[in-house]
Amino acid sequence: MKQLISAFFGFLALVTLSGAGRAAPIETRGEYAVLMDADSGAILFEKNADTLMAPASMSKLMTTAVLFHQLKQGNLALDDTFHVSKKAWRMGGSKMYVLVDTDIRIEDLIQGIVVQSGNDACVVVAEGISGTEDAFAKEMTRYAREIGMKKSIFANATGWPDPGQKMTARELAILARKIITDFPEYYHYFSEKEFTWSDITQPNRNPVLYADIGADGLKTGHTEESGYGLVASAVQDGRRLILVVNGLSSEHERSTEAQRLLRIGFREFKPYDLYQGGQIVGKADVWQGARSDVDLEIRDPLKVILRKSDRRRMKVSINYVGPVVAPIEKGKQVAELRVTTPDGPQIVRPLYAAEDVEKLGLLGRLWDAVVHLVKVRLAPSA
Repeated sequence: MKQLISAFFGFLALVTLSGAGRAAPIETRGEYAVLMDADSGAILFEKNADTLMAPASMSKLMTTAVLFHQLKQGNLALDDTFHVSKKAWRMGGSKMYVLVDTDIRIEDLIQGIVVQSGNDACVVVAEGISGTEDAFAKEMTRYAREIGMKKSIFANATGWPDPGQKMTARELAILARKIITDFPEYYHYFSEKEFTWSDITQPNRNPVLYADIGADGLKTGHTEESGYGLVASAVQDGRRLILVVNGLSSEHERSTEAQRLLRIGFREFKPYDLYQGGQIVGKADVWQGARSDVDLEIRDPLKVILRKSDRRRMKVSINYVGPVVAPIEKGKQVAELRVTTPDGPQIVRPLYAAEDVEKLGLLGRLWDAVVHLVKVRLAPSA
């Protein structure tokens, strides 16, 4: 018998109120978009988030991630140097303006990539780590799978147009979160507003760095195929958001749309602490046990990120197949907690028995069966 118990606690009782207003849906001019809460990884808004697209220079984030991983593993150091090949020197598009047959410090190459978006710097790094850019592209794809990016594929280190270079907006957000959380000692390079190399000073192309919204990264991109795109991150009042948007029509639209979406994220979404770790959140009925029910415990704290207007429409339910048959051991998963809102994804967390429940003796089980049979017979028919 499938039993569904809906339990409402504290402010959750507000879901029964009628007439709760619904906020207008979030829209964007971008063809692809993801707005993510960096702390939890929760997606606040998405559009074509899992569709493979041309990432342009936003794929340079994977080039830096592979490099940062090598640095963190101790395989490389910031003062180590890589040699500039003719291939790197001849690269077109955005450039750091490396000089052929010179050696460049890794730290300078990082700034050449993240501040100046240097295609030449990316090739220097690729050849320095893997020998060839083709081999490095395979390493980029391998590392993507390792960190949970299941769709993205790489053909080069730069984002230069290639049918084999594709990413999704969701996986770009995952990658940005990985860089922010796993490589904090290198993340500060993304907030630098200019860098000088070969006596040429270039500004950071990231438009949100110059807006008063707490932005500190990450990377722009543009090709004819991809349109104008941006992976951005900003912090306000201790909350960090990550934005990916791509397929915009101009630099101006990229700047205004990115700022608008980040402001919506900070203004309209708020974290809510629903449960503490170890909290008893409800009960489950027990069959043929020394107790008629068992307390249900959630092990980890549960925080949800919601639009403020969705708080009134949130529903929390406890779901299990029951009654649960005794004996029940403390710590056994016997139910699920589900949190739903009309416009958001369902959140599911396991619930565990907070205590042992012993099985009744033979007479007790017979009596329990009689009581259950009487309840079934007296229950109104559907």
